[in-house]
Amino acid sequence: MPSRTIVLIHGAFGDASSWRPVYDRLVSDGHTVLAPPNPLRGIPYDASFTASVIDQLESPVILVGHSYGGAVITVAGSSDKVAGLVYVAGVAPDEGESVNDLQGRFPSLAMGPLVRPAQLADGSVEVSIDPARFHDVFAADVPDADAAFMAISQRPVSATAFDDPATAAAWRAKPSWAVFGTADYPVAPELHRFSYDRAGSKVTEVEGASHFLMLSQPDIVAGVIREAVITSAVNLAA
Repeated sequence: MPSRTIVLIHGAFGDASSWRPVYDRLVSDGHTVLAPPNPLRGIPYDASFTASVIDQLESPVILVGHSYGGAVITVAGSSDKVAGLVYVAGVAPDEGESVNDLQGRFPSLAMGPLVRPAQLADGSVEVSIDPARFHDVFAADVPDADAAFMAISQRPVSATAFDDPATAAAWRAKPSWAVFGTADYPVAPELHRFSYDRAGSKVTEVEGASHFLMLSQPDIVAGVIREAVITSAVNLAA
């Protein structure tokens, strides 16, 4: 079995527990898997934190990012230890490009107000998603009870994070894979297609899957990650 460490980076409004079904499948194969917290403080901070996790690992890394976590791995993936990138409904900006730059090209399909800002004691602002809208917009194919808990346990993200430009685009130098659902409302399928075509990613589209497809379609997502592990090992051997 190829010696790789799989590092799973969650996105905004979620946490590392969203990877649990995928983690279970990968670990049952014998893979080493980490799912560190994504601080959600902005791309520079979050990518630096992720890079510090990677720096502590000995084996080559397959770096996986969901949603905003895709922007984080796009920067952190520049590490020499990263052998491949996997985008799970992940945003893949180019160098100098922000998440909002991409969203401006291909607006979200979600209708109506979703985001709720909250000012912190230090004057900074965090945003979260209206819990009443979370299920239908982010996780329509996730069981009701699970989506309800995700809605009230979501982690807010810094309000400026989506405006932070990516300082690197690892997909320009690293092989990449991508998987997304055709019923992704927060990040439009056309945005995914544009980004992944630009990156030269091997793409898997999942008909009817939501933004949180690692919960609703973990077999497919785990399969894409397995392919990245195997292919990166073959490429290295060649």
